[in-house]
Amino acid sequence: MIKWLERHFEFDRRGANWTDEIIAGVTTFITMAYILFVNPNILGAAGMPKGAVLMATAVGAGIATVMMGLYAKLPFALAPGMGLNAYFAYSVCLGLGLPWQVALGAVFIDGVIFLLLSVTPVRRWILEAIPLGIKLGASVGIGLFIALIGMVNAGIVVKNEATMVGLGNLRSPETLLAIVGLIIMVVLMALKVRGNILIGIIATAILGLFVKGSSGAPITTFGGSLVALPNWGELSQTFGAMDVMGALRWGLVSIIFTFTFVDMFDTIGTISGLAAKLGILRPDGGFDGADKALITDAVGTMVGAVSGTSTVTTYIESAAGIAEGGKTGATALVAGILFLLSLFLWPMAGLVPAVATAPALIVVGFLMMEPIMKIDFANFEEAIPAFITIVTMPFTYSIANGLIFGILSYVVIKLLTGKVRQIHPVLASLAVLFVAYLAYTVH
Repeated sequence: MIKWLERHFEFDRRGANWTDEIIAGVTTFITMAYILFVNPNILGAAGMPKGAVLMATAVGAGIATVMMGLYAKLPFALAPGMGLNAYFAYSVCLGLGLPWQVALGAVFIDGVIFLLLSVTPVRRWILEAIPLGIKLGASVGIGLFIALIGMVNAGIVVKNEATMVGLGNLRSPETLLAIVGLIIMVVLMALKVRGNILIGIIATAILGLFVKGSSGAPITTFGGSLVALPNWGELSQTFGAMDVMGALRWGLVSIIFTFTFVDMFDTIGTISGLAAKLGILRPDGGFDGADKALITDAVGTMVGAVSGTSTVTTYIESAAGIAEGGKTGATALVAGILFLLSLFLWPMAGLVPAVATAPALIVVGFLMMEPIMKIDFANFEEAIPAFITIVTMPFTYSIANGLIFGILSYVVIKLLTGKVRQIHPVLASLAVLFVAYLAYTVH
């Protein structure tokens, strides 16, 4: 079996060995394992059972990452994406009032669409149509959106009738604990400690055992075990609960488009960056295994939706494993197996308070800001749509709105400046669709 895997992963050609691959896989897992605790808190806000979400996260991430290793033969790991889980919970479920089962149905449809786009030329057409500024702005806007959610969950930002938002009560035990957690993560990042976000979450949750909250009870409550055998009764609350027909009945055009759009560009940007770090990226932007990586991403999303979690996508944290010497799919295989073993951690989902994961959202928001440096602010035709995309997402609490108004502003600017020929037909079609959508839904 070992020899077969070595041949399958082409160890000799890639100069790989099991020691480096195992270390790389463990490093990748530790670096992104924070999602096991962050995701239940985010989707829990939509009413989903946290224990079930943790197990669904482990299943979705585990199966997709193992598939990435065995099928695409790449050292990339996958898990429910940050940003899309926030959009799922706060915009779709809480903002629009849709049941989480319907939202899962939309995620499944996203996976199917992404799969079809990955095996047809349509993916290339859409990639060519969307302006670079909007692609870059989407990442930055999502980062601000995630950071805002983290600051709200931490109690740092609160609702203010006079100014819409304001500074929270910094004397609150919960807020102070969240700030301490943020400091821990930032210091660990500055010291370049691997797994800094995960360590910060665990440290903050442990501190919560000794800090009494506003209710007088400890912020973190521990009344049971940390690990247990996978509980089918728990997982069955979300497994197969997606309502695909409900999503189709609601006619969730903008929601499905947002899931698919963000999933597509996040994945393409991530795998391209990882391929560059791995040294396999060609001058034309392609690399061996790219199509299989995109197909794996789409299948992972469908598996995740069936299990009971938001969109599964490739994680940039995979770069940590590549930096440790990961060169083949064996790295992903190791990371995927560790995610599947995380099924035994489901009791911990209810033990980690929101104030322990809130700092992680702020840090992830910061990490997503880097693309802003690549936006050409001297070119107003590109920069203004990017800016509108960025600010609309956090200010309207919706990733979809940011994409809609960013694309519309780009088309309008080109029209009014007499540059109609620069508008890609796909972009023009999207603009018409968005105008109709806004006319129908906005009152």
